[in-house]
Amino acid sequence: MFIQIPTDMDEVAMRQLQLKKMGDDRSEDAIIQQAVLDTFQAFLDQIEDGHYDTASWQGNNLIVTDILGHQTATVKPQGQSLIEDFRQSADQTQQYLQDQAIEAAGSR
Repeated sequence: MFIQIPTDMDEVAMRQLQLKKMGDDRSEDAIIQQAVLDTFQAFLDQIEDGHYDTASWQGNNLIVTDILGHQTATVKPQGQSLIEDFRQSADQTQQYLQDQAIEAAGSR
């Protein structure tokens, strides 16, 4: 089983092993950070029926920009960081990211 986007800490560990076998020695934090971004972007694309807005990291926040490059939304962590939020509760973080994607998509 190949893990594309980890949904919990067990899958983060599996993804880290998969990457290591391919010569990519990423940290757990880097894998979680990518998983949070990919999860949020997937929710955003699904809600908008396509890739119209792009999420990216800016410090501890996710920033949403539209196709013209204008910032339209900011997703802040519930705790210290979205990485720590994921560590504490991946399920709760995913629900939060989905809620934030709905808000970001509807804010325009």
